[in-house]
Amino acid sequence: MSTKQEKIANFDPSQPGLADSSIYGLPFTAEESDIIVVSVPWEVTVSYGAGASLGPQSILDASYQVDLLQQEFPELWKLGIFLDEGPRHWAEKSTYYKELAQPIIEALENGVSIEDDAVLSANLAEINNASAVLNEELKERVLNWKAQGKKVILLGGDHSTPMGYYQALATQHSNFGILHFDAHMDLRIAYEGFIYSHASIMYNTIQLPQVTKLVQVGIRDFCEEEVSVVKSTDKVKVFTDVDLKKSSFEGQTWQEKVDEIINLLPQEVAVSFDIDALYQWYCPNTGTPVPGGLSYEQATYALTRLANSNKTIIGIDLVEVAPGEDEWDGNVGARLLFHMCGVLAKNNGMPTGEPIKF
Repeated sequence: MSTKQEKIANFDPSQPGLADSSIYGLPFTAEESDIIVVSVPWEVTVSYGAGASLGPQSILDASYQVDLLQQEFPELWKLGIFLDEGPRHWAEKSTYYKELAQPIIEALENGVSIEDDAVLSANLAEINNASAVLNEELKERVLNWKAQGKKVILLGGDHSTPMGYYQALATQHSNFGILHFDAHMDLRIAYEGFIYSHASIMYNTIQLPQVTKLVQVGIRDFCEEEVSVVKSTDKVKVFTDVDLKKSSFEGQTWQEKVDEIINLLPQEVAVSFDIDALYQWYCPNTGTPVPGGLSYEQATYALTRLANSNKTIIGIDLVEVAPGEDEWDGNVGARLLFHMCGVLAKNNGMPTGEPIKF
């Protein structure tokens, strides 16, 4: 059997990826890979657009066409990136509980009290319990990989999926921040009765005592309840899309704004990236699109700037990529994920090669 160094020597990164390999067509096993991407194909509580549970597969499919000579991290591929597709029952339970959730959502939209319906109440409790089980299983899976010395990135699924990931980080880090790119605050409390709703992920996250700061970037849709949460704590700092654009229109550079954002974070940082933080043309099929947003280049610049700062990146998640009839969403997601792998690796002192200059 070939060693990792032999595989590196015999692999041609200029050719299309090997379709029978893991993500990006790389030839490495999980044991040989320094970066593990854990896939969580879950979207139980979606109430508008659907498809996020198919995001990881769409990214995997598109990844085989990604050129591995990335300008900022040209030797990243040599570290090895492996996609852990998770247990089959995650996808199966997502489908089952999503169907169970739809009558609850429809009842609420029609003004029906869930508490007055015994069946819907029981189903809601079952869904909340299933989500808690998912969180615990994910937590243990992440900790298992980290115990093997791997850097772990989470790939959702909807934005509820990173909860178990943050719980895993909280067992190893006593004080860390979340740098959150999103169109939405996700600070609703048990949205539609679902404790672990995609719209509640950041509210649930700031309940972890180890999470001492949440910095949100690109926000352009929120409700009164979420504003109340922000104003009730000094844990949260919000940079809305309106304010970011106003600063830019009035002369502040993106570098200056990014540095201001980074300086608000504690020493250790996890990045949460909802694809709808970007302009909608990058992710036309994401579940809850909102006009406005960041460009791809603004996002990757901010991530690289964080990688090159004095902060330590302890985790990254990418969520809410939903495929359409073409491969565009998966293509953008695959390229953004590859950049995130480079950011995590470089920030943690792993060899990614010298940036290519022309």
